[in-house]
Amino acid sequence: MSQAHPTRRADGSHRVVITGVGAVSPAGVGTEALMEAVMGKQCCIAPIERFDTSEYEVHIAGEVRGFDGTEHGLSKKEARRFERFVQYAIVAADEALAASGLDMDAEDAARVSVAFGTGIGGIDELQKGFDTLSAKGPKRVSPLFVPTMIGNIAAGNLAIRYGMKGECVNVVTACATGAHNIGDAVRSIRHGYTDVALVGGAEESVSPICIAGFANLGALSHADDQEAASLPFDARRSGFVAGEGAGALIIESLEHALARGAEPIAEITGFGSTGDAYHMTAPDPEAEGIVRAMQQALDEGGFTPADIGHVNAHGTGTPANDKTEAKALHDLAGAEGAKIPVTSVKGAIGHTLGAAGAIEAIVCALSVARDLIPPTAGFAEADPECAVNVVTEPIEGIAQKVALSNSLGFGGHNACLAISPYRA
Repeated sequence: MSQAHPTRRADGSHRVVITGVGAVSPAGVGTEALMEAVMGKQCCIAPIERFDTSEYEVHIAGEVRGFDGTEHGLSKKEARRFERFVQYAIVAADEALAASGLDMDAEDAARVSVAFGTGIGGIDELQKGFDTLSAKGPKRVSPLFVPTMIGNIAAGNLAIRYGMKGECVNVVTACATGAHNIGDAVRSIRHGYTDVALVGGAEESVSPICIAGFANLGALSHADDQEAASLPFDARRSGFVAGEGAGALIIESLEHALARGAEPIAEITGFGSTGDAYHMTAPDPEAEGIVRAMQQALDEGGFTPADIGHVNAHGTGTPANDKTEAKALHDLAGAEGAKIPVTSVKGAIGHTLGAAGAIEAIVCALSVARDLIPPTAGFAEADPECAVNVVTEPIEGIAQKVALSNSLGFGGHNACLAISPYRA
């Protein structure tokens, strides 16, 4: 990197840093609650409280329990009108914005963007709307049904709340949604289309129709013991555990961050995005698309596989996903792939779907910033078909050049973020 332009990359494009993070997760409200749960191997999965599961095959999930938006900055009107995924997004974004110190009154609002997605959107409102239509007829459907339910309304409401007038988008790639929103905004900042972006993902997927659909698809663990349900890379794994919440990040060009006196948490040094073109739900067992996404992220940052400090894996706990992701790491790094530390936060909080890529990017960023590698809750029995180095206890005091955060989605969507400690 040229000493004359320390805020730029070798190709002249902007370096992109994270200056604020916020989270709502099954661990509770706030990033520190999330990090404490992940580092402490706490199981935040429990019997579903939101609805009666007596007729369901699945009875547990990673719910955001006891959440009341009015206790976290929302007005009573907002808490009444906004769907849960929007409320989660706002609370996480409020935290991220406050942590970043970004003052919108001092910003050119047209240079501040929002890229915030959801995999499913307002599923509760959708179900309620259909019930009303069926039981009471079309005239009784709420006039706010559509703007309450649609997935882009989280991004829209965030832009309205903070007065951010740059690009406002909702990238939807199922369980890779959070990571793709971050990655797309990184590219916009890198090439000068915007200076700052509020990015992330949110989901309210612990709902009757979602649990029924995922369960009937065979994607969910049917275990009733919450401690033995979400088991990334474990030989006993049998499916993922549905979770919910939101992850929000403020990312900006390093030049802009330094000019306003912000302190970067970490740097997003690379992004990879590929498609499998293979199957509607199953990952390509050859793992070629995942390998390309990881290689793209490394290449963009000028790294090799030997530089990887750890991989924050997608690691859902489904038989096919974990086996494929393990193969991808071996294909990327050869024999050394078996030595690279691998972790998955889904053992602690379940799979938060459209929020997962954002929540996991936050964990990954704080991990490299704090010189640590989180453990994987739930992992106990190694699977010979997933021969990766799963971290079982917290590792501290380990400086890393770069860590990778993987996200994979139904439809064959692959995203990989390369995240490094910030160095001037």
